[in-house]
Amino acid sequence: MNERKETTAIDGAMALIAILLIVQMWLLTATLESFVAGHDESILPAAVISGIIFGACAGLYVFIRRLDAKVRTTR
Repeated sequence: MNERKETTAIDGAMALIAILLIVQMWLLTATLESFVAGHDESILPAAVISGIIFGACAGLYVFIRRLDAKVRTTR
């Protein structure tokens, strides 16, 4: 990959992280509203999905760090 493609990949990964974090905040809000309304059955699935989203963001972060290190060493 050349430097331009690598920086484009970093930008795309950062945008995906932003979208995933917005979805995670929405999930937290929806789960809290459901819990306050007395529906306890939505807590565990929401926690599992939130963990999956966290793992995806962590994986994208590692991807960005490695790609950024590669771009910096090729300059």
